[in-house]
Amino acid sequence: MPKNLPVSRYYDVKRDPQGQRYIDVHVTGLALLQNPLLNKTTAFTPEERRELGLEGLVPPHTSTFEEQKERTYLRYLKCGSDLEKHEYLRALQDRNEVLFYAILEDHLEEMLPIIYTPTVGEAVRNYSSNYRYPRGFTVSTGDIDRVDDMLENVTVNDVRMIVATDSSAILGIGDQGFGGMAISIGKLSLYTAAGGVGPDKTLPVELDVGTNRQDLIDDPLYLGVHHRRLTGAAYDEFLDAFVEAVSHRYPKAIIQWEDFSRGTAFRVLERYRRVVPSFNDDIQGTGAMALAGLISAARLKGERLSEQVFVVVGAGAAGIGVAMAIRHGLQADGLTPEEANARVFVVDRHGLLMHGQPDLEDQQLSFARRPEDLNGWAFDGEYPSMHDVIVNARATALLGFTGVPGLFRQESIQAMLLNTPRPIVFPLSNPSSHVEARPADLIHWTRGGAIIASGSPFPDVEYEGKRYPVGQGNNAFIFPGLGFGAVASRAREITDNMVMEAARTLAEFTTQYGERVYPPISDLRELSIQVAVNVALQSIRDGVCAERRIRNMTRDELETVIRDRAWQPRYLPLRKG
Repeated sequence: MPKNLPVSRYYDVKRDPQGQRYIDVHVTGLALLQNPLLNKTTAFTPEERRELGLEGLVPPHTSTFEEQKERTYLRYLKCGSDLEKHEYLRALQDRNEVLFYAILEDHLEEMLPIIYTPTVGEAVRNYSSNYRYPRGFTVSTGDIDRVDDMLENVTVNDVRMIVATDSSAILGIGDQGFGGMAISIGKLSLYTAAGGVGPDKTLPVELDVGTNRQDLIDDPLYLGVHHRRLTGAAYDEFLDAFVEAVSHRYPKAIIQWEDFSRGTAFRVLERYRRVVPSFNDDIQGTGAMALAGLISAARLKGERLSEQVFVVVGAGAAGIGVAMAIRHGLQADGLTPEEANARVFVVDRHGLLMHGQPDLEDQQLSFARRPEDLNGWAFDGEYPSMHDVIVNARATALLGFTGVPGLFRQESIQAMLLNTPRPIVFPLSNPSSHVEARPADLIHWTRGGAIIASGSPFPDVEYEGKRYPVGQGNNAFIFPGLGFGAVASRAREITDNMVMEAARTLAEFTTQYGERVYPPISDLRELSIQVAVNVALQSIRDGVCAERRIRNMTRDELETVIRDRAWQPRYLPLRKG
């Protein structure tokens, strides 16, 4: 970005002679009130009201920030359903971003399930019918030849973090067409609230390549393009044009690819990760999150990760990403590649992945077993089922990424008790209605032995007078810090080592919480700072750090820089530019 270009078409951030930051605004009156990054609603000072043409447009009382937060939170509590709460917070974000993030920061543990999983799933489903206010950037099949010009319509000039989705595999609810924009918005809210990336440095993106949902195509109120999804060369050309345009408009931006279908997710990641710094949260973020939880769970057992045998159920982007991360973690724990591979079993709808099964993709083939690998196994059917694998492989850890509710049945969980008194069971599918097993059932079936993490939040379980913690395996433990660390270091590439460093940091951070496999959400901001620092350090070690001034810093010096850069939700003085 040229040095003389303001951070936004409507304002610029400056410092006065005393070094205090303030905002030069280039709009006044109603136009200023309609900009959520500038709008203070009732908190404009009398001087700002006079200078910026706001007198008579806002109530006469000048509210303190604390008064605003109290009023806003009390109104939030009056919302009837979780979806209503989500919509209320989204409307607040579209009206006053500083206040939105202040409320979110104060009530992060309470509100995370509202702005993100599981409630965001309902927001995605209802995105077209509940559409209110433009946010983010959409490029559709009819516009791709003009994407360069369209990006000029975006009013912020220094975007550092983009979340882009084609909405083909949203959570556990599949193809949602244009509705996936709600996911991009929600993810970026966490980059700011938890990771410290300024909201004026973020851009949610919907890559509207169509939908294969005929009900959406036939719905006259559906807001996306009304045709089936692009595939093959046409799809690749679409993304090529988008990546090229974004790289030109925002040369410092990192792209998080979000909720792409299985085969497309891996292909997009490999196609672009060295073209533009990017990563896929479903593959790499989920993998790092799960690996960290498994390291914590093994610690609670008094064992090493390398002593466990893993069954991963679901061979989509998340499942394979987790299996890859586990294999990486096992090698880091001292196993050879062959030994690590022998301890990870991946099961899909046909059963255990086996060579010769139809339509296996490259990333799945690396986990496929051969008939000779199953010598001595007893099973019915052409391929071993999940239950067969648990029994024959003597599994001690079971992870689910299927979106099939109730898939983990009592007989299979109790079969794990023959292999270990403390089975690790992570039903990680989202939203909560799609979870493979309810934590309370898992505790009862194992008489309190199971170590559990779920994808959506569940309460701790009371069983025979004892409380059993249920960890929430949430990618928010990984991606905000990973993204902020990459932004701070201006990483030219998001390396696998950087992702694994995020996982290691999460596991280490969790040791202070006793019997938990993940930390409480309330400490997410501090965790993200630690992840960001260690990720930035890893980018230096990997030789991909483009931010020269941090290359020779100590860890303490770098942490000071990152804490100072982390955006805080507070009003800055406004002056007419």
